[in-house]
Amino acid sequence: MENFNQFADRVNKTTGGRLQIKALAAGTIVPAFEVTDATHRGVIDGAHTWSGYLIGKHPAAVLFTGGPGGPFGMDLFDHLGWFYDGGGQQLMDEWFETIIKRDVMSLPILPFTPQMFGWFKQPFKGWEDLKGRKMRAVGMNALILNAAGASVVSMPGGEIVPAAQRGVVDAAEWCCPAEDVKLGFHNVWKYYYMPSMHEMTEVGDLIISKAVWKSLAPDLQEIVKMAATETYLRWWLTYSRENSKALVEMRTKQGVNVRRTPTEVLIKQLQTWDAIRDKFAKEDAFFAKVVESQRQYAANVVPGRMAMYPAYSFSADYYWKQKPGAKPNAK
Repeated sequence: MENFNQFADRVNKTTGGRLQIKALAAGTIVPAFEVTDATHRGVIDGAHTWSGYLIGKHPAAVLFTGGPGGPFGMDLFDHLGWFYDGGGQQLMDEWFETIIKRDVMSLPILPFTPQMFGWFKQPFKGWEDLKGRKMRAVGMNALILNAAGASVVSMPGGEIVPAAQRGVVDAAEWCCPAEDVKLGFHNVWKYYYMPSMHEMTEVGDLIISKAVWKSLAPDLQEIVKMAATETYLRWWLTYSRENSKALVEMRTKQGVNVRRTPTEVLIKQLQTWDAIRDKFAKEDAFFAKVVESQRQYAANVVPGRMAMYPAYSFSADYYWKQKPGAKPNAK
């Protein structure tokens, strides 16, 4: 909601009032999972959503949000580059128009990565320990967890804590420290595992009715595009800071046991996703088309960045990783 308010405020101001966007809370007009169909039917002019919720309509939904493993090792900015410069926008337009037949257009607006593995009542031991657990998850992560033997329940974010209190789920993933705390996860669970491979480049979407979009003057269309991109960047900068602050408070004030996800689990997530992705690609030509587009873009960008950039941990460890008895290097 804060992300969408930021976008709406930016558009309202930069257009001098020529275009006014009214932001309504989730569920005000239709349930959260129904906003794409409501936009298609003209019930609302547009929505702030996540295309991964549409996986039931077509599995390529998860590819446009990024999906497990990057995809192919990409981070959120590589994925954004694929969307704008690698054919992603055109493929998503084609997906809406010809595959799921919805008269909407879409722009990336909300980066919410990295995603955490999840919250648990008891310590989580590894991949085999997922069997039989009642876990909240959505999208491709639900398929990955199902493959691990978990009993997956899908629901919107606002329903997770009440469901946990009723015993419907005993573990869950939603997002990340700052957003999870807002929903009160730390009041229900005390074991929090991070990181995860299931949504490394997660992207939320601004969708707009095609009819509404075509009614806008060309300069207003360009302002909307620029405001969405700026909101994406500015949000991620704020998001990183707030997640870091929330992580400290979890550990020091809220009694949360923050633990590292076992490496074996991260590898299993990627291996399971590779098998699921390849299965869908064999069964669906459009899914395969999007996968190959991402693979080709990543084949250029990911090795190039690895060659040109040092690992984030290189200088981070130099300044912040403390050795026994040593003082921090940072001044």
